[in-house]
Amino acid sequence: MLFNSIDFAIFLPIVFLLYWFVANKNLKLQNFLLLLASYIFYAWWDWRFLSLIVFSSAVDYFVGIGLSKTEKHQKRKALLMLSVLVNLGFLGFFKYFNFFSESFAEAFTLLGYSFEASRLNIILPVGISFYTFQTMSYSIDVYRRKMEPTKNFIAFFSFVSFFPQLVAGPIERATNLLPQFFKKRKFDYYMAMDGLRQILWGLFKKMVIADNCAQFVNLAFNNPQDYTASSLAIGVVFFAFQIYGDFSGYSDIAIGTARLFGFNLMKNFSYPYFSRDIAEFWRRWHISLSTWFRDYVYIPLGGSRGSDWLKVRNIFIIFIVSGFWHGANWTFIFWGALNALYFLPLLLLKRNRQHIEVVAKDRFLPSITDFFKILLTFTITCFAWIFFRANSLSSAFEYISLLFSQSIFEAPNFLALNKVYVLSLLIVGFLMFEWKGRETNYAIENFGESWPKPLKYVFYYSLAMFLFLFGGKEQAFIYFQF
Repeated sequence: MLFNSIDFAIFLPIVFLLYWFVANKNLKLQNFLLLLASYIFYAWWDWRFLSLIVFSSAVDYFVGIGLSKTEKHQKRKALLMLSVLVNLGFLGFFKYFNFFSESFAEAFTLLGYSFEASRLNIILPVGISFYTFQTMSYSIDVYRRKMEPTKNFIAFFSFVSFFPQLVAGPIERATNLLPQFFKKRKFDYYMAMDGLRQILWGLFKKMVIADNCAQFVNLAFNNPQDYTASSLAIGVVFFAFQIYGDFSGYSDIAIGTARLFGFNLMKNFSYPYFSRDIAEFWRRWHISLSTWFRDYVYIPLGGSRGSDWLKVRNIFIIFIVSGFWHGANWTFIFWGALNALYFLPLLLLKRNRQHIEVVAKDRFLPSITDFFKILLTFTITCFAWIFFRANSLSSAFEYISLLFSQSIFEAPNFLALNKVYVLSLLIVGFLMFEWKGRETNYAIENFGESWPKPLKYVFYYSLAMFLFLFGGKEQAFIYFQF
């Protein structure tokens, strides 16, 4: 059930009406309805994997209770390890079994031994990378005594499976989302309208920007030898906007949908392509994941404390693990390592936190210096995206070799070149909205706030019409594969 599908357009209003008009006077009933709706939503993908999310939820629920009943260090540690092993075990088997099997086989071959890899036909459960991290963080926080465990299994199971953010995040912390299941929720018109605006903007990002970019990205990356270097450069830039429009669009829809039910999810993207260095980029890109790795991996390793060697080690670990989280392919590991190399000079020179404020805060345009910093950061980010998008490392290096050829000075040779020009204009318009709204939670949050109501609704309806007039061929959300 895609957010931009007819199925979801029917599903959401039904759940919304039942939630506010049938179950509105009973908090337990509201939570139960959300749990039921979430399981239906997930089963729509593949009902066979419902048992995984139920089992993962049950393990961490009972681990939390177990941690509250003992003060013995060894027992508490054993309970935490149970949670980590179960969740990472699921993730490792379904996502990485074939990768490790084939990698071991290749390693033995290089050593001169014959070793046949055992490859299983494993289907990756949608959202497993997200909900396993979410449940693990609960157990870790209870273990660290940052929160009290809950004994309300309906609330806990609802927290794990909350359908707006179930299959692609944001990866919520129990300390933020779980307490909201225990608070009486009353319908808030302004909160709901804000949620609808954010959903609309998310759909625009996905359907108009990401889906249209995808068709040219697929052409460029699937057959790079057929296109000029200038076309390949366009393909890389379009992929940058495809993945941003796709994933941040999903996050906007998820956050907006949650607000319809009285929940506040964490911000997941904060205008990352306006970043002035790679450190700022990673503070603004997939915030829920980057902060998860920061709090549960990077800081326990020592963070930026200690010797320069330890700092370098920790940065490479965090970025390579982050890359590996994205997929079972050496391309993601290389992508993570490349971003670590980008980050290291800033860390070692202690300049990784020099850009905390929003760029050009309280100004209409950035300074010349900031403009070129943004351009440089975007350029090196696009270069790294090549490895993220390519099917293999050899394909990535082939793409790069063709990209840096003499045909970079030739005209793009996409057959539908007129569509490229139209899409470029749409991206420029999109960036103008993003730039104007860069100090808000999402681009159109406060857009036209001083306008008369009729004019504002004309704008919203016009944006909705764009979905139908300029929406590209439907593409699956990229992050569903993770």
